[in-house]
Amino acid sequence: MKFTLRQLEVFTAVASHENVSRAAEQLSLSQSATSTSLAELERQFDCQLFDRLGKRLLLNALGRQLLPQAVALLDRAREIEQLLHGHSGYGSLSVGATLTVGNYLATLLLAHFMQRHGDCRAALHVHNTASVVQQVANFELDLGLIEGDCQHPDIIVEPWVEDELAVFCAPHHPLAQQPRISLDRLFAQSWILREQGSGTRLTFDRAVRHHNRPLNIRLELEHTEAIKRAVESGLGVGCISRLALRDAVRRGSLVILETPELDLRRAFCFIWHRHKYQSAAMREFLELCRALTAGVSRSDQIVLPEIA
Repeated sequence: MKFTLRQLEVFTAVASHENVSRAAEQLSLSQSATSTSLAELERQFDCQLFDRLGKRLLLNALGRQLLPQAVALLDRAREIEQLLHGHSGYGSLSVGATLTVGNYLATLLLAHFMQRHGDCRAALHVHNTASVVQQVANFELDLGLIEGDCQHPDIIVEPWVEDELAVFCAPHHPLAQQPRISLDRLFAQSWILREQGSGTRLTFDRAVRHHNRPLNIRLELEHTEAIKRAVESGLGVGCISRLALRDAVRRGSLVILETPELDLRRAFCFIWHRHKYQSAAMREFLELCRALTAGVSRSDQIVLPEIA
């Protein structure tokens, strides 16, 4: 073969960062060695893999074709290397999760996985839905666990478990003791919501859009815990996953308001690039997640694993 695995590593790193110096930093190589490796790969096959715009290198049509195959080959090579070192072959696993899934499920799931496979290098990256989808599309993550929509043409979406948002308030809020609340009165409240681009906000916006009433959005926050604290302090009402509210409702620090007129259901989903090679670690983690939610009808009914 005329190419080396190192050349493919350089190619995928440059494709990810769109910049030679940042790729070199990731690979612990000098900038000149990185540039030379990429240039040699293109020279050997008399081809061009990037369009060069100043310091940015953008994949051209050939580069986009090569990228998923190069990533898959490197993943398989790493598994072989692990086996030759006498390890299980699980190598590494990079998981992205949206905030609700990441904070209330994925952390414990990944810890549970690592207890079983201690030689696997695992990482969890928590961002909103748009960020996780983009990172999976760029092969920066092996797998995503999301709570929002994904329409990317290169990404496979597999429904995992149903989730439902809930409108909630502090126990001392005037609505807390009301058995039935009209939508007019509910929508007139001050709202503390997740930011645009999050799966939670997308589900909420879809639910209220059909009722054509203006909302008084007092705060937009990026973290569910911050929303819970703001609502507890009496700043208004919020709307997040029942899973994220489970402990606070048990303690009595927050109260769920029943809103049957609002359809706040959604699904947690797995996503991965359609050209992504499914490593042993990725397959095992997916099976662990599926096993945990077998027979569960909604996310807040999941019994989480105990981590020793």
